[in-house]
Amino acid sequence: MNAIVEISGKQFKVKKDQSLFVDRLHIDEGKKVSFDKVLLLFDEKNVTIGSPTIGGATVSASILKHIKDDKVIVFKKKRRKGYKVKNGHRQALTEIKIEGISVSGSKKVAEKKETKKASKTTAKKQANDTSQDFDKMTVSQLKELAKSKGVTGISKMKKADLISALSN
Repeated sequence: MNAIVEISGKQFKVKKDQSLFVDRLHIDEGKKVSFDKVLLLFDEKNVTIGSPTIGGATVSASILKHIKDDKVIVFKKKRRKGYKVKNGHRQALTEIKIEGISVSGSKKVAEKKETKKASKTTAKKQANDTSQDFDKMTVSQLKELAKSKGVTGISKMKKADLISALSN
């Protein structure tokens, strides 16, 4: 099983027993850590996409060591001015090893999607109801309602014009 997980603001594609370098984590070496911002889970058969994350899914890892990356030279120069500045930078990194990927809540995500679909259909039913308060509706909802009732010239109408055309 593979996963795309967010660790310290960056996204990584990980699998079990993989070793990778991430930005410095403030946890001692040898300790275990778990990441719960799992954005995607996939294997040969299934793909589970989070919205934005998958509830209940975690990636557990252990901290191997803290190191510094290779030096990056930052050189600035302005020609014909005698201006030269040379700086270096070494990024602080943490090497982690992925212990495992656990999934315990992917079914809950599917249930949430069904409730969102149900709420959208109830909103459309309320929009079709003539006793609906037009002031609380958005312009796009009012245009859809006017189109369903056969009102013409709705593309140039403002909200007040749409409300008056629908209330007639």
